[in-house]
Amino acid sequence: MEKIKQEAIELLNNCEVTTLASIDEQGYPRPIVISKIKTDGIDTIWFSTGTSSEKTKNFIENPKAGVAFFKEGDSVTLTGTIEVVEDAAEKKALWVDWFYEHFPKGVEDPEYCILKFKAERATYWIGHKFVKGKV
Repeated sequence: MEKIKQEAIELLNNCEVTTLASIDEQGYPRPIVISKIKTDGIDTIWFSTGTSSEKTKNFIENPKAGVAFFKEGDSVTLTGTIEVVEDAAEKKALWVDWFYEHFPKGVEDPEYCILKFKAERATYWIGHKFVKGKV
C-alpha cells in the first residue's frame, strides 16, 4: 500500500488540474475542474476560489468532497472533507500572482477564498493495480 501511495503522490504532483466535487443543495454531486495550488502528500490539497462561488456555498453547507486526477492511464479518486480557510496568514502564504486575474484587489480581496481538502479514503488505479482504502 505504501508503494502505491507514493506513486499516487507523484501523480498528484504532476497534475496541475484536478476535479473537485461538492454536494449541491439537492444532494447531487457537482464536479468542477480546478487547479490545485499546494499539496501535502496525498492527504491535503489546497485550492483557491471565490467566496461567493457555488462550490464555496456548497462546502459551507456540506463539507463532504471528492477529488479526482489522472495522467497517462493512472488515476486517483479521493473522498474527504473541505474546510473554507479564514486564516489571513494562511491565505497570504498560499497567494500566487496569477490569482490577480480573479482577485484584482490581491490577497485582501474579500472574494479571495482558500479551500483545504483533507482526504479520508482513496481509490487508486496505478500501474494496472486497483487498490481502495483509507488514506
